[in-house]
Amino acid sequence: MQSIMARKMWRTLEPYHGMIYFSPQATEEYAVLGVTGRAGYFASRSAAMGAVSAEVVTATFFNFCPSLVASAIPAVWDTASPAELLSARLRGVDRSLRTLLGDAISSAEMRSAAEVARQAALACPLDGRPLYAGHAGLAWPSSDQPHLVLWHALTLLREYRGDGHIAALVMADLTGIEALITHAAKADGLLPPDILQQTRGWPDDDWQAARSRLQARGWLDDAGRLTAEGDAGRERVEQTTDERAMTPWLALGEELCDQLRFQVRPFSKAIVESGGLGRLSG
Repeated sequence: MQSIMARKMWRTLEPYHGMIYFSPQATEEYAVLGVTGRAGYFASRSAAMGAVSAEVVTATFFNFCPSLVASAIPAVWDTASPAELLSARLRGVDRSLRTLLGDAISSAEMRSAAEVARQAALACPLDGRPLYAGHAGLAWPSSDQPHLVLWHALTLLREYRGDGHIAALVMADLTGIEALITHAAKADGLLPPDILQQTRGWPDDDWQAARSRLQARGWLDDAGRLTAEGDAGRERVEQTTDERAMTPWLALGEELCDQLRFQVRPFSKAIVESGGLGRLSG
């Protein structure tokens, strides 16, 4: 039952954070600094950890091809500092949310949701959560900008869950590329494997070798579909992820969790319906 709550919270809250990865306003802000293309994504998300190496980004982002990461990191830090990128990212968030949500950014519901989400984010322990920890060390946006407070809180909660998800994948003995392939297979066509392969930068040889390993393990059939064993293994990963993400929601209690979902749902819906998540496959 608790894992169901964690999954519901994630599904409702994720669009509010995730829109930053598809935001033309954020892309413009990074470009002002001289940071373009994939470098904007890798640098803006990892900047909370400082001017880290390609190896650190590969480890914490998990499913990107190391050579794709290395094409941007660490060279990007010679173009813009982590502090500059973090400021550009927040400007992109502000501009994006003003465009996507309009007057709702100053509503009573936004202020209330920001307060509750901040309470949840502050309840997460740092242990074993590197991306969460990096973001937890950043200054909070001003309380007179509740749309930014909410975004920062949901970013913390998203990275907290993500860190736990990677731990679950590692415990399941899945590499980053194997995690992608099984994720696509679990989605049963909703996430085309070739799109995931392309956006994460994996060469065909690596992709086919990973598929062969999963087939030998008994997780994929000859057509690339999950077997019963693979489906059960992947579900264990998701269950573990949900269970390990429960700390902030237990701290809030069921009533405040329901309130937060109720208040954020219209914002997330507006973001999705206005195209704020772009084309998730592209």
